[in-house]
Amino acid sequence: MTTETPELPVQDLSFEDALKELERIVSRLESGDATLDEAIGLYERGDQLRQRCAERLDAAQARIEAIRTDADGRAAGTRPFAAN
Repeated sequence: MTTETPELPVQDLSFEDALKELERIVSRLESGDATLDEAIGLYERGDQLRQRCAERLDAAQARIEAIRTDADGRAAGTRPFAAN
């Protein structure tokens, strides 16, 4: 993949940086300007970035806790976040 800056290993990227790079890759693939070999490399990198973003989101979701309150409105504890 041709970029202005060297690629960092996917595992070293923050969620935000991985998402930005993934968006650039999708844009490049959608433009149709990449050669076949470049497109394959972009796709492979994009898949790695997608996995990284999913892992980071899963980890964040696991850490989110909803606060329970008692009858007086005071915090009574926490429970795991439920996405539903």
